[in-house]
Amino acid sequence: MENTVLDTRAEHLTLLEENIREAMRHRSLDPHEDQHAVRGLIDEHLNDYEQRRTRISLPDLGDRESVIQRLHDEICGFGVIQPFLDDESVEEIWINSPDEIFIARNGESELTGLHLSAEAINSLLERMLKPSGRRVDLSSPFVDASLPDGSRLHAVIPDITRRHTSINIRKFVVRARRLPDLVRMNSLSAGAASLLHAAVESGMNILVSGATQAGKTTMLNCLSASIPPRERVITCEEIFELAVPLRDVVGLQCRQPNLEGTGAIELRRLVKEALRMRPDRILIGEVREAESLDMLIALNAGLPGMCTIHANSARDAVTKICTLPLLAGENISSAFVVPTVASCFDIVVHCGRDSRGQRQVEEISMLGGRVEDGVIEMSPLFVRRDGQMVCVALELPNPDRWIRAGHRPEQVLAAAKAGQ
Repeated sequence: MENTVLDTRAEHLTLLEENIREAMRHRSLDPHEDQHAVRGLIDEHLNDYEQRRTRISLPDLGDRESVIQRLHDEICGFGVIQPFLDDESVEEIWINSPDEIFIARNGESELTGLHLSAEAINSLLERMLKPSGRRVDLSSPFVDASLPDGSRLHAVIPDITRRHTSINIRKFVVRARRLPDLVRMNSLSAGAASLLHAAVESGMNILVSGATQAGKTTMLNCLSASIPPRERVITCEEIFELAVPLRDVVGLQCRQPNLEGTGAIELRRLVKEALRMRPDRILIGEVREAESLDMLIALNAGLPGMCTIHANSARDAVTKICTLPLLAGENISSAFVVPTVASCFDIVVHCGRDSRGQRQVEEISMLGGRVEDGVIEMSPLFVRRDGQMVCVALELPNPDRWIRAGHRPEQVLAAAKAGQ
């Protein structure tokens, strides 16, 4: 009997939702832009439902505020996963199958008790893709997109997956916007923050490395806040994630091919176009392939820049950035790439997580521009010892550039050691 009541209640909620959506179409209401009006519409329909309950036998839908929130999540949000999107402690959400819906908090995964039918998962994916205008189908079974709140969506459909559509959402949780925010979060020491701030002001080229979910994009965002306010910044990304807090910023993102298989814009093209837009500085969300060559060419021409890369250490990051440009073509050799990397990049900031899942900077290293036997010389600026960042540098790279920006290298280093 109880199941029958629950089924009837669910059926009436579904009918209410359909009626509200129909009313929204008549009033030309957008679920994302007109949420206040939609909530008023939900109230109207619930009032009408309660009035009809006094005349005919209809099931009690439960607590009114809970019903309003549920309908609002279904219509304006993304249904049963919306509470996780609203929960700031949740960092990531992923769906493997109807009964396998996970979330992550502090780097630890949790299996939720939610269930979605295969049809509901596909419908959810369509709704999530609609604001970005991106698509996924048999001819293009992978998709990356941004949700309205800035979260990053990645999805794969069968038959690339074994049976079910796979969805992954990396939430855009802004806890740090500037380097001092990272200090307050114990991700970075005050001394390291002061050195990185001066390095960005001085136009140093910085490579941010780390594993997935190590905080690379957050670090790049915080570094970008130290760029002098009069500079013009161009950002290049696969999907918009960076939020540079400056007045003169243009963001570029990649584009999928259309139904005819044409019109795709790849990251390498964006980097080339960015150089024609009078940039004072270029930021690349993440280098993965041949676009690293175009970035090196830009940096080698004197344009300051920063980017992120997947790597397990600062040394691995430098090795990888020396390898990726080789993907650009057979005429690109290590003999060109290695010394170019050595002369272009100044600092590597490597991010990671501790045993509790807390994001932190694990090491900061500098490149001195020298190459011995095909290996770029590196020396540490900061390392972690017993959980604390310690400045171990004896000198800073490229003293002339620090001086031109109004910084005395010895004073920058002294401040870094004092704040460690």
